[in-house]
Amino acid sequence: MRGAQLALLGALLVSAPLARAVSDEERVSTYQAFRAAFDAHHYQDALPLAQKLVTQTEEEYGPSDRALVNPLANLGTTQYRLKDYKDAEDSYLRSVKIASDTGGTADRQLLRPLHGLGATYDATAQYEEASATLQRALDLSRNLDGLLNPGQLPILEPLLDALINLERHGEVDREFQYWVRVADTAWGNNDPRVIRPVDRYAHWLEHMGRYPSARAQYARELTLAENAGARAHELVITPLWGIARTYRLEALNGGVEDAAPVMDPLMLMGPAIAAPGAARVFNAGGERALTLALQTIDRSPPVDHALRGQALLELGDWYLCAGQGEKAGEKYREAWKELELAGRTALVAAPRQLAYRAPDSSATHSPLAERENSEEHVVQVTFTVTREGRTTAVFTDSADASDAQQKSVLLAVRRARYAPRLENGEPVETSGVKLTERMLSKRPRPS
Repeated sequence: MRGAQLALLGALLVSAPLARAVSDEERVSTYQAFRAAFDAHHYQDALPLAQKLVTQTEEEYGPSDRALVNPLANLGTTQYRLKDYKDAEDSYLRSVKIASDTGGTADRQLLRPLHGLGATYDATAQYEEASATLQRALDLSRNLDGLLNPGQLPILEPLLDALINLERHGEVDREFQYWVRVADTAWGNNDPRVIRPVDRYAHWLEHMGRYPSARAQYARELTLAENAGARAHELVITPLWGIARTYRLEALNGGVEDAAPVMDPLMLMGPAIAAPGAARVFNAGGERALTLALQTIDRSPPVDHALRGQALLELGDWYLCAGQGEKAGEKYREAWKELELAGRTALVAAPRQLAYRAPDSSATHSPLAERENSEEHVVQVTFTVTREGRTTAVFTDSADASDAQQKSVLLAVRRARYAPRLENGEPVETSGVKLTERMLSKRPRPS
């Protein structure tokens, strides 16, 4: 009986069809279809193809084979583009593990999944993990291809975003300089593709209150933009506004660095303006920059009403801060007409902060790493913004800070400058404006 059963089983095994292995041709066909959809930015169509390619590769080589590194990275990138960050993280982590297990920590195939994983951490505000992962990718790139290789450029941008959010200011400054240097090496000092790192560096320096250094970068951006051929008229607007804004903020806020004067192309174009009651003068190069921006927009038909309206607002803000109220009102009325044509009047439906310098004990001035031994307190201030952009009726309506900290916030708000809200093009007073400031104090020592 047992012999008959074994004979029957043998017959069944012989007659059963063998499982069909996935061929290389099928995998190549799937990959080509995936790339066609992905390169066309049809990520929803690319996703099932990326998943299919991973499955086919697993069937052919097994679940831990090195051949899976790139298909998993492709799947992670597709999920990242679809903002499915949880699944993207899982795909990248698996790709990194397989590459590390099969090729070691210096394996070139680690670059793509490490970059993708770091960018995913950055997109989900996991900044510590992002900075560590992207730094690992950056170190690997430099070891494999040299200190100034252009392959680092896509890695540097999310790394800088993570470092900025971690407020590691020294590292941010160093990596920005490195980003610009790598871009210069890759494309040349006068190539318009260098504009992006230069512009981002300029904005960060401005945010840090380093106005002369920021202006130097905006001046360089302006020169790069002027070499951009047919796109020059678009690209010069941002650095012109940046140059004007840094002059305005420096006059209102003062500076935090003793830098050599920056000889930007618009410096000292006419007499400087001494604002009434201001300790500093407004360099006429700022007004000239805004005028040139407006002229550039007007020479580029068809008229971009939204952009023209914003340029007029910038010019109005300049005159307002410089104490030339009549000129400011004139530009605001012109700006309103342009914004109305563009359907963008919501931009001026509330006061806009033009200059505000936080108190010294504000969390703004203290990097995250220095806050471990500090307690954070919140001060909320309510005030009125007048037609002239001044603050009045300033009082705290919520605070757990000390009296001294509350007074310092009140003083900072009283010194702030705002652009007034506009109604039908006319500046109007606005009450009930709020500002929240986070203040730090040293944590008491345990007894």
